[in-house]
Amino acid sequence: MTALRAATAILTREVARFLTQRERFFAALVRPLVWLFVFAAGFRAALGLSIIPPYKTYITYETYIAPGLCGMILLFAGMQSSLSLVNDRESGTMRLMLTAPWPRWFLLGAKLVAGAAVALLQVAAFLAIAAAYGIRFSPAGYLAAIPALVLAGLMLGALGLFLSSRVRQLENFAGVMNFVIFPMFFLSSALYPLWKMQESSPLLAMICRANPFTHAVELVRFALYGQVNLPALGWTVLAGGLFFALAVWGYEPARTRPARGEG
Repeated sequence: MTALRAATAILTREVARFLTQRERFFAALVRPLVWLFVFAAGFRAALGLSIIPPYKTYITYETYIAPGLCGMILLFAGMQSSLSLVNDRESGTMRLMLTAPWPRWFLLGAKLVAGAAVALLQVAAFLAIAAAYGIRFSPAGYLAAIPALVLAGLMLGALGLFLSSRVRQLENFAGVMNFVIFPMFFLSSALYPLWKMQESSPLLAMICRANPFTHAVELVRFALYGQVNLPALGWTVLAGGLFFALAVWGYEPARTRPARGEG
């Protein structure tokens, strides 16, 4: 019961912080909606997509990138969660949480689940707006996408946890944006199929296939069409476990102690 109370407190704090920061909610939705409503028109004309293997169904380009934009929301939410952890470290809140009488993996896991829950709220709002716009999936597809979105959110949130253990100051977060988030997003199948990338550059296609974000997007995309992508599922779970293990390692007391001259 005390463990459940501690996890609930962390979850409640994260959700309350999100609900009180309304601009954060709208900012999280503006980015994917701009891609969906504006950039999709130009990309559709340039790529000329209609039937995209291996999904075995006729889809428009907007329908193709909708799962990728869900992945974008999860990716940026994971990085936003890591940003809040950097702020918590500077204010001393993180140190208080890690000194609680619970294992470090339990506390970080509760923080990870809380961040993923907030990200799923943003994805649900995005899918509702997309459905109102005419981009809809079957009810079975939405249900199948829930576990896929949870796994993808946990994997990307674990990546954010690991990065927050290495970023010491808020000012350094801009480097994370430039060298982690944008390469992960653009070097993936979120906006264009891998076979199109293969035609353009085999080297970039190989990098896209090695990108864990690609597997998270494909897991969600197949799920929305009622299919299971077992390789994507395996790689997403493996990457999530690895990132979480690295986060627990990174938050060892000897590594989270401020260096001389900091703080």
